[in-house]
This record gives sequence, structure tokens and C-alpha cells, in this order.
Amino acid sequence: MKQPATGHGSWLARFSTREPAGLRARRAATSPGARRIVTALFAEAGVAIDGPRPWDLRVLDDRLYARVIGGGTLGFGEAYMDGWWESDAIDELCCRALRARLADRMPLNAATLSVALRARLFNLQSMRRARSAVRAHYDLGNDFFEAMLDPALQYSCAYFDGTDDLGEAQRRKMDLICRKLCLKPGMRLLDIGCGWGGLARHAARHHGCRVVGITLSAEQQAYAARASEGLPVEIRLQDYRDVTDSFDRVVSVGMMEHVGYKNYRRFMSAAARCLGDGGLFLCHTIGGNVSNVCSDRWINRHVFPDSMLPSAAQVTRAAEGLFVLEDVQNLGPHYDRTLLAWERNFRLSWPRFRPAYGERFGRMWRYYLLSCAGAFRARNIELFQFVLSKGGVPGGWIPVR
Repeated sequence: MKQPATGHGSWLARFSTREPAGLRARRAATSPGARRIVTALFAEAGVAIDGPRPWDLRVLDDRLYARVIGGGTLGFGEAYMDGWWESDAIDELCCRALRARLADRMPLNAATLSVALRARLFNLQSMRRARSAVRAHYDLGNDFFEAMLDPALQYSCAYFDGTDDLGEAQRRKMDLICRKLCLKPGMRLLDIGCGWGGLARHAARHHGCRVVGITLSAEQQAYAARASEGLPVEIRLQDYRDVTDSFDRVVSVGMMEHVGYKNYRRFMSAAARCLGDGGLFLCHTIGGNVSNVCSDRWINRHVFPDSMLPSAAQVTRAAEGLFVLEDVQNLGPHYDRTLLAWERNFRLSWPRFRPAYGERFGRMWRYYLLSCAGAFRARNIELFQFVLSKGGVPGGWIPVR
């Protein structure tokens, strides 16, 4: 079994590090009052403490209550990583908590305010930081992602249109994207954030395109280049801000979540710069229902460093004057099913990876997949596919579903 990517031993090591004893003691001392508050909040969401239903919360360490009050979603997620609570249906628990807007009821603290302030003051997705953030997640090991994903290694929302099979749903997602882009043989396609190259290979094999895929992950680039041998596909280790080539079409799947609000306009400008008049750009991105400038603290710390979900308004505002909006489709409910399929694959393969990654990392990863499934089910977050054209499609773009 392949070990975690070189250079990330220290990153993985933090999952076996528990909080300082002094902090634990202070939290334990305040738990009686916190217990009443947390119990009442979860009751409003239809979640009972130590109740009989699958989504109820089983408390294994009473320090949980104060940790939730002091840390909100970060404290709740880290408490699961440390084994302080369990639930037989984490996805539904999180769905109910989000629908009840429990996170909004948590008091603001200095840590929460500092995250928002840093996002306002600094470009957290600069070129230097972007490389580091991508490697922290996507260079965990290709064999790890192969075990969790479908054969095409699609790490984005599948399209369960008439199928229950993950692999087929991902193929239908890729086909939907290609049809929306109106791909034709001989066209040049730029895939921004190409991952392991599955969409690039699909466009080359089934639509006769010449594809350039770009990624900042060395692990992805090596895999995609090897898997694309013999096809008109070039995989580059390159930032979107450095691309100067000309293309007939541009696609970005699951990339805008890493761009950051200070760079949304630059991202759209880069795509527009690469397209000629009449060219199409499809942007497939997880999105929030409201505009924000920072992400959930737990996701930011443990899963996707410096990530940020754009709202539909932020996407269209960034595209204003550069593109004509031809279409937008919300595929959010399909992401719930996608994440549950990934979690099932992860759970089945985890015994093989546990020795290298550690138990705390495994709990983190499972919580990530299931809590995100709950967020999509609650319609707290969405999955948007925007079709944008350079100057407008003559006669109009024909809707594709």
C-alpha cells in the first residue's frame, strides 16, 4: 500500500494530536451549564441526546457540551474526531442541525472573528498559498482516492439521472458537461483543475477534442499524464492565472471552490482571455445560498485549507461584462447521493489504509463525507453548473439536461 504523499507526514500527524490537558480541564469545568444549552438546541432540531433514533447523538465524553459552545462547528467536528460522540446517521444529524440553523445560535468568539478578518485583509488563495492548499488535500495518495471514487476518479458531483451506479452517474455527468459545451471533433478544450484527468480523457475519446488539463497537484498530474497516454491530452502542473493559450471551450469542475472571493474576477478573466468570441465556458462549482468571504472553520482546518464556496450572485458578478450567462442548473440533490457512495467505498476500503493514516484521520474523513451529504440534503449548500458564453451564442444556446 502506498504511504501518504511525501511532505505530508506532519499534516497527517496532527490527526493523532489531542488538545492540551489544561484546555480539557477548563472545558470540563464548564460542562454542566453547557449541557443544558446544547441539549436544548439539538432538541429544537429533532435530535435527542442518547436517544434511540439513528440520527440521535450518543455522548461518550461530557466535555463535548462545553467544546460545542466554545468552538461551534469546529468544536463539534473535532470532538467527533477525538471520539467524544457517535451517531448511527451523521448525515441526517447534520442535515437536521443545519435546517434548524443551530450554528447561527452559537456565540461569536475571537477565533471566529479572526478567521473573517484574515479573509477580509489577505488574499488567502494567492498563487503560493494555492499550491500549498491543493497539495495538503489532493496529494494524500492516488491509491487512497482510487479506493473511494469511481473508475474515472471523478471527485465532484455525479449525475444520478436514471441510474443508481456511481460509475455510470459520473459518466453521465461528464457527458452532460460535454453536451452543454457543444463539443465537436478538433476543438481545443481547457480543463481548469482537471483532477486525475477523467473528463479530459472522456472529451478526447468520445468527442474528438484536443484537451489541455491543468492542476496544482503533483500526484494528480503524474496520474493523469500516465492515464492519458495515446490520447490528444496534455496535463500540466500550472496555475490558471498563468495560462495564455487560446481554446474553443473552457471547463472548470470543482475548482472555483478553491479560488477565493478576492480572485473570482481574475478567475473569470483568465477563462475569458483563453476564449474567442462565441466560445463557451462551463463552471461546475459547489455554491452557498448567501454570499460569504470565508468558509466553515472545520472544513478549512481539516479538509480543504483556504477553501470558500461562492454564491450564485458572486459567480455572476465576477462574470459581468466578460460573459453572457446562457444557463444555470442546480444539481445539489445529486451531491447527497454522491457523497454517500464515496463514504460507502471509503468505509469498505478503510482497513487497508488505517495503518498509514491513523484512526483520527479516518474519523475526520468519514465526518467530512457524511456532514457534507447532510449539508446538501438540508439545501444549505448547492451544486451549480453555469454555462457562460463569450459574447453570446448566435441565435441562443439550446438548453441541455
